[in-house]
Amino acid sequence: MVTKAPEDGYTAEPFVPERGGLPALRRAAAGCRGCPLHRDATQTVFGAGDAHARVMLVGEQPGDQEDRQGRPFVGPAGKLLDRALAEAGIDPGEAYVTNAVKHFKFTQAEPRKRRIHKAPSLREMTACGPWLAAELRVVEPELIVVLGATAGKALLGSSFRVTQVRGTVLEEEIHGRRERLVPTVHPSSVLRADDRESAYDGLLSDLKLAARVLA
Repeated sequence: MVTKAPEDGYTAEPFVPERGGLPALRRAAAGCRGCPLHRDATQTVFGAGDAHARVMLVGEQPGDQEDRQGRPFVGPAGKLLDRALAEAGIDPGEAYVTNAVKHFKFTQAEPRKRRIHKAPSLREMTACGPWLAAELRVVEPELIVVLGATAGKALLGSSFRVTQVRGTVLEEEIHGRRERLVPTVHPSSVLRADDRESAYDGLLSDLKLAARVLA
């Protein structure tokens, strides 16, 4: 009889502790094998920030720098996000930042070549959902800022389109909790934009709406 590996089940549920705060969740997540992404990633990149934050920012997945350092939003997109948050009137130090998927998914032509980001599948996002549910349960934010299409699909379903709802305030049930959400683009899309200044202004406008919701 062949025993299935934990990742074949595509769920993090068995790895999530029933009780404990963020430190307990972070320790447990380090050993998560709820989907195959753990095999190639350097480490789990769990959420970080204020455990009692009023605002939680949810992105897609760790990037190359995040995978190496073990913290979310430490690369160029994270620096841009911190700048935009501060300009919008939200103290980055008082926020909680995390990703829908906790392991870096990438393609690599050959060893030692640059690792190219690859979008996680809906199955991988769903597998990682119990971690995000646990973070929401512990932090209990007043507002979730949804950063990009992948985060939106993880939280709101596969029909989510960031272009249709960005810069609006949504009220939805997420993992058993009634949540308010402000969707916007992922800061990495600003860095890739042809007109970076205009793209940044759009992100800033959405974050200013989030700041007004929190006021």
